[in-house]
Amino acid sequence: MYNWTTYIAEDTISNFERLCGVTVNYNTYASDTDMLEELRAGNTPQYDVVVPSNANVYLMVDEGLLQPLDFANIANFANIGAAFKNPPYDPGNVYTVPYQWGTIGVGYNRAALGRDIATWDDIFKMNARVAWLDGSRPMFGFALRVLGYDPNTTDPTQIAEAEQYLIDHAANLIEIAPDTGQDLLAAGQADVVVEYNGDIFQVIASCGCDDYRYIIPAEGGQIWTDNLAVPVGAQNQPLAEVFIDYILNAQVNADISNYTAYASPNQVAIDEGLIYGDYLSNAAIYPEATDTLFYTVSDAALDEAYGAAWERVHDAIGR
Repeated sequence: MYNWTTYIAEDTISNFERLCGVTVNYNTYASDTDMLEELRAGNTPQYDVVVPSNANVYLMVDEGLLQPLDFANIANFANIGAAFKNPPYDPGNVYTVPYQWGTIGVGYNRAALGRDIATWDDIFKMNARVAWLDGSRPMFGFALRVLGYDPNTTDPTQIAEAEQYLIDHAANLIEIAPDTGQDLLAAGQADVVVEYNGDIFQVIASCGCDDYRYIIPAEGGQIWTDNLAVPVGAQNQPLAEVFIDYILNAQVNADISNYTAYASPNQVAIDEGLIYGDYLSNAAIYPEATDTLFYTVSDAALDEAYGAAWERVHDAIGR
């Protein structure tokens, strides 16, 4: 299995190994790009299960990197909520099933700042140590929202304007972090970080204090769904599908969500009260659907345009 870091419960893998009498080789990555590079190179480690974000499922299907799933081996797909079935990025769930979902917003140390924050514009301009997430689409999406544009715009002029906005508002930036903003926050090296909500809630849980906050700024945040998929080159597809079915078990999926503090798409887990109540009632983890939350729409042309603009931002600010 090839998965994001800090993204599975401590006993999920060991329990499956014990139940099925198998060994799971479990590796992690910090970005979708790392995973895509492995698969584009031919899946030479021969991973059987990967966890792509909704934004990259489009690309992976177009590039022939994923194998269709045999749902005869995935009966627990019935546990998934209707809102997460037949998604626009994989009509009919031919290649993927949902794993976890959540948002990208802002974590901050309120004790260090001495105040609360509410907007992206404030974050980009405030006198504090700020770390951005190293992701072109979320960072451009937030800048575009501040500027009043569609976060998925194809207009080169608007993309260029967002690029300049990021360059012009990097004075408080200390690092562009590859999904490690939570570590910078916990270590006291940053006051404000752009991060995945679950990573920040893990910091809050580990601290056992009231120092940290997670918010979706007023201009909006990114909503995402990560998925389980079988890549081309997998050597153990039937067993991989049994593993996916295991992950979709209501208790197993609840255990993962309770550990990661990301939201579960497993409606049975929610209905049976298996998710921590304080998580379910927290709007930062299970937000109501609003027009301030946006999905990233992706294709090769958009990725190239935003990727090139993001590289120019990196070059211009020297990070």
